[in-house]
Amino acid sequence: MLINGEIAQTGTYVQFGQVIDLLETPQSQPKVFELHLKVLFEDNHMAAIHKPAGFSVSGNAYKTIYNALPFNLEKSSESDALPWPTPVHRLDNQTSGILLIAKTKTAQIALGNQFKNHTIQKKYCAIVIGEIPTNGKINTPIEDKIAETDFKVVTVVNSLKYKHLSLLNVSPKTGRTHQIRIHLASIGHPIFGDKLYVDEKMLHKGKGLFLCAQENLFLHPKTSEEINLKIAIPHKFESLLLREQRRWWNYSS
Repeated sequence: MLINGEIAQTGTYVQFGQVIDLLETPQSQPKVFELHLKVLFEDNHMAAIHKPAGFSVSGNAYKTIYNALPFNLEKSSESDALPWPTPVHRLDNQTSGILLIAKTKTAQIALGNQFKNHTIQKKYCAIVIGEIPTNGKINTPIEDKIAETDFKVVTVVNSLKYKHLSLLNVSPKTGRTHQIRIHLASIGHPIFGDKLYVDEKMLHKGKGLFLCAQENLFLHPKTSEEINLKIAIPHKFESLLLREQRRWWNYSS
């Protein structure tokens, strides 16, 4: 830290009218994790990346998305630039999809407020165990807090082990921890590959959690322009549905 251009000491008193400069040091930077990420959007204020499944957004571990961001994104040249790009929300370790990143303090606050006020429209795709015949809404409270999730049925396929698997488009209206996973499990249709909210006999091992943050509609934190980001359904989702249906056909014939 500098006070009026001179290095401050621990015993230095700050006085009215002095100019204080906080200096960024190499030690304040995270250790960069050289993981290549797909950048969906980037400008001087914010970015959006496609988070792969199997990585935590942040935490004490080295191999996190947070530590990989400086390797993939340019630092902002704005006066309120953050020391390094920072996620403004979370996705579970096993959830893939769109993750919004702030590059300035203004963007961090503005995007954070949109999440807090539930004005960001988020859509997920998920494969669940069992047949869901119609669209619906789940509003079961989570930890005594209001929680609401809408879902639409995209397709249902036959499955030898599970009888049916359903592909859903899911829209959480609130942002409780594990909300989609808890809500779908509460109606008897847990997400395929979910190790926390599925019975042991129904657990599928080897392909991870079939939940993806597929679409985000929000306002740009600086210009207020409406931005709609959307990614394709993961290939592993399509492969699973095709494989399960083919196995059922082969067995039935």
